[in-house]
Amino acid sequence: MSAAAPPRVLYVTDLAYEAKGRRYCDEDILFSSRLRRDFTVATCHPADAARLMGAFDGVVVRNSGPVIHYRERYDAFRERALADGVRVYNPLNGRGDMAGKQYLVELSAAGLPVIPTVDRAEDLGRLPDADEYVVKPKDGADSIGMRFVPREGLAGLTGLGDSLVQPRIPFLYEVSFYFVDHDFQYALHAPDPERRWELVPYEARAVDLDFAAKFIDWNTLDHGIQRVDACRAPDGELLLVELEDLNPYLSLGLLDETTRDAFIARTVVSLRELLSS
Repeated sequence: MSAAAPPRVLYVTDLAYEAKGRRYCDEDILFSSRLRRDFTVATCHPADAARLMGAFDGVVVRNSGPVIHYRERYDAFRERALADGVRVYNPLNGRGDMAGKQYLVELSAAGLPVIPTVDRAEDLGRLPDADEYVVKPKDGADSIGMRFVPREGLAGLTGLGDSLVQPRIPFLYEVSFYFVDHDFQYALHAPDPERRWELVPYEARAVDLDFAAKFIDWNTLDHGIQRVDACRAPDGELLLVELEDLNPYLSLGLLDETTRDAFIARTVVSLRELLSS
């Protein structure tokens, strides 16, 4: 008797997307080639996913670039995938960046350890005093549309619409925690705030993992890859910058072989569980 055919996976990525200091295509060439050991994999651009996904057992969304660049096609993909019951990895019920950055306002209002965030002019007084403030679109990514406003310009911010406002914090460094499902995998950090794409391994302490796990638990994803981005405030406290649950860049090329292999193996288990659910 012949063995069952491996599950068919549509791997969604934009191999031509350019990001500062990073080559997304290298990561996806590596990751998709490793997935081919366990799945039948075809690669496509995010703009083509909606019309191709029906021929596959599931869709893996990886380095597909900021949704803001192809909003209509992404919305069509989501609508059709949800209507047809397509298994998407990550699942489309995430509450983090997948749904826009409104969650930062909600988490801030709830008193969780996030950078203080508001989205209404009448709430600007709730923000702590700072020399500068950051205004960013709720559906932005990779600093697209972000601008800085001095303290004296804060009162002039009216009609924020789909934008967020945060104090610009003089953080010590940024650190990212990477999870598959609810299991921590590894952490990387940028020691120099001015060179935030130059990442090195970070030895996460128990208190760091407790911090990151709060946001993983808050999210609704039973399966998937998530990245918790945080900054170390001057007082030593970690504050959430973003919860990336759509297509987090993984920096696999910076990992040692053992860590990288363990991460991919854990992802294979997670993806198999999703496809068989």
